[in-house]
Amino acid sequence: MRPMRSFGGGGGGFGFAGVESMAARLAIGLVAGSVVSLLARGGLGDLLLLTPNGVFSRLWLWQPFTYAFIERSPMGIIFGAMILYSIGGGLEMSWGSRRLLWVLWGGTALAGFLTALLSLVVQLPAGYPGGFVMGTIAWVAYGMSIGRGQANFWGIPVTGNVLAGIGAGFVLLNVLTSHWSTQVPELFALGITFIYMRGGSPRKLWLRLQHARLQRQLHNRSRHLRVISEERPSDKYLN
Repeated sequence: MRPMRSFGGGGGGFGFAGVESMAARLAIGLVAGSVVSLLARGGLGDLLLLTPNGVFSRLWLWQPFTYAFIERSPMGIIFGAMILYSIGGGLEMSWGSRRLLWVLWGGTALAGFLTALLSLVVQLPAGYPGGFVMGTIAWVAYGMSIGRGQANFWGIPVTGNVLAGIGAGFVLLNVLTSHWSTQVPELFALGITFIYMRGGSPRKLWLRLQHARLQRQLHNRSRHLRVISEERPSDKYLN
């Protein structure tokens, strides 16, 4: 029986990662990046945010990577850092530091580039922060990794799938209470996380392509093979 995982307090949780862990570094990076962005607001700080129509037209290619470490509200900074530190720490225990970095930061950057591509055909607002985008990936991925196992959300026992649904629900509620265009990176992040957790990682896709290629080769070779008759030849000429 799998132990109950905890989120938002309560016993039986996965604990907290050390400050030398990748999860802690991501959380510290979010706080530091947010503070720098706020102090330099109106100048360099705004260039660290994601401005979709400037990524390709003005070659601000660093923005999909830097916006991941920026939030502009106190709640966004505090809760974003808490999610990365606690939930990210739980993922790091099972995934390792490198995979955690690739999925959380890499997924956030991919969502940023997809948002920039969408801005080529749809007008989108400027100045997206991405701290909660990265936190959303961590939250939903953690819940999906537990699956039907038991988790604990602020003292309420839920399954991992329900926990992932709660994380996705926050994004959908923001869509309903504001406008869908304000949540484009988060929406892309949800799709990226779902595909990845359902077996859509680059490594698994490559293995599937390799498997399909080998299957085709074996099928093509089998066409040139001839079936040998099972009937025994007459032995009257052998004596």
